[in-house]
Amino acid sequence: MTTDSIPVETADARPGTVQKKTRKTTSPPGGRSRQLFRHPGAGRQHHAGPVAYILLGIAALFSLFPLYWTMVAASTDNTRVTQTPPPFLPGPHLLDNLGKAWQDAALGKAMLNSLIVAGVIALSTVLFATLAGFAFAKLRFKGRNILLMLVIGTMMVPPQLGVVPLFMMMTELGWGQQLPAVIFPTLVSAVGVFFMRQYLSEALPDELVEAGRVDGAHSLRIFWSIVLPIARAPMAVLFMITFVHAWNDFFWPFIVLDMSNPTVPVALTQLSAGYVRDQSLIMAGALLGTLPLLAMFIVFGRQIVGGIMQGAVKG
Repeated sequence: MTTDSIPVETADARPGTVQKKTRKTTSPPGGRSRQLFRHPGAGRQHHAGPVAYILLGIAALFSLFPLYWTMVAASTDNTRVTQTPPPFLPGPHLLDNLGKAWQDAALGKAMLNSLIVAGVIALSTVLFATLAGFAFAKLRFKGRNILLMLVIGTMMVPPQLGVVPLFMMMTELGWGQQLPAVIFPTLVSAVGVFFMRQYLSEALPDELVEAGRVDGAHSLRIFWSIVLPIARAPMAVLFMITFVHAWNDFFWPFIVLDMSNPTVPVALTQLSAGYVRDQSLIMAGALLGTLPLLAMFIVFGRQIVGGIMQGAVKG
């Protein structure tokens, strides 16, 4: 601790005279009082130890093993896959099995259909979920809480309960065996609305919305100029999650589509339609259906992870 002297003027008993006294004040060492309130670990960069790297490596191996096994099974023949013990090294038939699976399942058209379906569903879900999340989070209107509870309540209803009436509706609209029958029922999801509402409730200050109102901006202008720049991180995460879910969806496309216009999961059923299933051919088709998702994650993985981290910091 250091002491500083501050002159203080005091009136003497005799009129017209002033005496100067000093008052001692204390200050933290170095004269920086903020250091008393700083956390000991503030500003310090923490490094992971060897145990953390070992655990992360083990988790990565367990996560990558199914993909590696799919590649191994796709590179051998059906006899070798069913042997005990199974093979653990790639074989010489990978390209042959991939080409055969591509032709037998008509994966070219199936991948194009899946790209259209997953892309449209992901884009529409991000747009509508962000709009609805902004409305539920920052706008004040009658019945807001009731509508939000209804949206959350739809998450508790099993989707299998609506298959029959939904199929009848698609037939009445003339969308049987067509891609709109897969796209239309999933243009927006309750999970996406709830996710965006929770994020915008914390990350979007009310002061920004009020400032936009004062400047004369309407709700759509506020959404375009204020909400979208703030919500880019969760929108990227929601897009990736929705795209992967729509790409891998099998139940509803299998019901409403046929083999003349399939998506990837529906087309892969052709590979197991024979009397004797060729496991290596099935694995080759599964590997082809997974490659677009892997390529997307490799290209946009850094942005997606950065968006998750940015949302975590803001939350």
